[in-house]
Amino acid sequence: MTTADIQPLLSAYDDQMRGAPPTPPAGVTYEQDGPLLRIVGQFRGFVSGPRDLGVDGDALDELIARQRDFFAARGEAVEWKTRSHDTPADLTERLRAAGFVPEERETVLVGRAAEMAVRQPAPPEGVTVRRVTADADMRRIAAMESAVWGQDWSWLADDLIGRVATAPDDLAVYVAEADGEVVCAAWLVFRMGTGFASLWGGSTLAEWRGRGVYRALVAVRAALAVSRGVTYLHVDASDDSAPILRRLGMHAVTTTTPYVWTPPGR
Repeated sequence: MTTADIQPLLSAYDDQMRGAPPTPPAGVTYEQDGPLLRIVGQFRGFVSGPRDLGVDGDALDELIARQRDFFAARGEAVEWKTRSHDTPADLTERLRAAGFVPEERETVLVGRAAEMAVRQPAPPEGVTVRRVTADADMRRIAAMESAVWGQDWSWLADDLIGRVATAPDDLAVYVAEADGEVVCAAWLVFRMGTGFASLWGGSTLAEWRGRGVYRALVAVRAALAVSRGVTYLHVDASDDSAPILRRLGMHAVTTTTPYVWTPPGR
């Protein structure tokens, strides 16, 4: 795909995916601070903005410090989501100067849902895929994610439970199971009022990778997206997932790097 072909996908992403999701989970609030969207009440704070923040120099430093200090007063970490094509170009330098630390870069992928839904890989023998809504299943997913990433992801269960309770039509959560064990989980998040839905999760236990489980969960979510009239699917993909998603019909449009400030002592 040429740059001319990619540009409409990037423009759609910038136009439709930069604002707040329409329905916050219980306990989560959205706030606007100048050009920024600030999300409060999650496991850590979150800040994002348009492609062009419209401020630079000292004004940008003040905007950054204000977000850091807001969450510092709450004793919480905060993630500032950056994209490589954003302006001003020195945003990441100024974030570093304010104490924000970059996490791993991810590739922003966008694909047309209808093109991805025609690929229907079946899960491997012995693996079943089902949609889940029960609290217990969300806790099983969080335990699996904790095992995959070697970190405490227990917060994820509360996040998914809250999302399903608040806006069940906005979220579809799937598990792949073998012998009663969750070996992979993923969810589809609809962005109401846009042509987009996002593929999230997609983590697989190490011993089950390379066997088609992840691809099967992509396929079932793409089919659901098409049935709901979604035009585009979006993913912020790790280096492990990006090649698979490209083979399934997605295209890299930019990269994203979370910059995180953490309170001292945490």
